[in-house]
Amino acid sequence: MQFLTIIVSALSLVTVALGVPASSSSTQTQQVTYDPVYDKKSNSLDIVACSNGKHGLETKGYTTFGSLPNQYLGGAQAIAGWNSANCGTCWQVSYNGTKINVLAIDHAKSGLNIGEKGLNKLTHGHAVERGVIHAQVKQVSASKCGL
Repeated sequence: MQFLTIIVSALSLVTVALGVPASSSSTQTQQVTYDPVYDKKSNSLDIVACSNGKHGLETKGYTTFGSLPNQYLGGAQAIAGWNSANCGTCWQVSYNGTKINVLAIDHAKSGLNIGEKGLNKLTHGHAVERGVIHAQVKQVSASKCGL
């Protein structure tokens, strides 16, 4: 038992030393902005980072924003660029008691950049007025976004 404790402690130190997050599902306050481009259902996935390639959403049969199973779409800082392994991740966004799940289909410079519809849901119709909010964000299972 003591040997197991030593091993777990050693692994924890390595994780801290390498800067690996303790849990990818931990809640963090992040900047959330909006772009109405993510609300246009007819938009082709070819205009976002998660289009084709091994990790692209087109390889799963999706072609347009409207063909995706989640109503809230956007970009996430976790998506470094085209063909990121984080394409299709799902992010729970909480703001003033309202929660939505956002399907990440694109890169965002900071935090999340979601559709105007999603920011309106979080701000009770004040997306344009607010522009930017700081919300609680955590990664959740992709199944929460229909994938």
